[in-house]
Amino acid sequence: MPASDFETDLTLLTDAARAAGEIALGYWRKGPDAWDKGDGAGPVSEADLAVNAMLEAELRGARPDYGWLSEESTDDPARLEAGRVFIVDPIDGTRAFLAEDGSFAHALSVVENGEVVAGVVHLPVVGLTYAATRDGAALLNGAPIQPNSRAEIDGSTVLTSKLSDDPGHWRQGQRPDYRRSLRPSLAWRLCLVAEGRFDATISLRPAWEWDTAAASLISERAGAICTDQRGERLRFNNAIPQSRGLVVANPALHAAFLSQLRDWPI
Repeated sequence: MPASDFETDLTLLTDAARAAGEIALGYWRKGPDAWDKGDGAGPVSEADLAVNAMLEAELRGARPDYGWLSEESTDDPARLEAGRVFIVDPIDGTRAFLAEDGSFAHALSVVENGEVVAGVVHLPVVGLTYAATRDGAALLNGAPIQPNSRAEIDGSTVLTSKLSDDPGHWRQGQRPDYRRSLRPSLAWRLCLVAEGRFDATISLRPAWEWDTAAASLISERAGAICTDQRGERLRFNNAIPQSRGLVVANPALHAAFLSQLRDWPI
């Protein structure tokens, strides 16, 4: 796949992400209908479904030979045989969206042979668009970004959930002395590390591919390392579309986290 095609797909994703934002903003702060998906999958709203319908129509209409994997679509095993696959989260951070918090995102990617080749994470309320191709720089609103250079866990600021406080996740039997913060969108957490605003993000539970595909490419092209909890590079379009946790940071800090986290599974 020539690099020019990566850029063509990135343009397609970017346009679709911005259109997704326009649809989402039409529902935001207007009390859209919402319900729980059950089985711990969290909420979904009429806005999620409207964005998903538009994305599938626009993206698959433009690339009918690409497979499709979305949080809000019934999984079609045919994607496993496709040469290229769209992996999307129509609204990443639905709880935030429903709480009228503007930190939700649209995460769109193209995957080829298990690797992300183009990705966009767009936050319409705060006006942020992160983007990258496999052969290009990671960009925020068109400007290059890179992670910071902190090497020590202690004193760092990490985007993660309260789950990381459990001492059972750490080799020394206690959590390192970092400051814990959180953003509702997992995709945005990776991008915040990519631009150096936070030192790392870790997830100690399985991470869905639609949450991480686009942002993993952005973080890697910025210069961060993005792996599962075992330190293995993420691969996408798996039959079960999850990774075994997530560790994202600059190379030195990433290695420090892997040295202190217990092996998966806990």
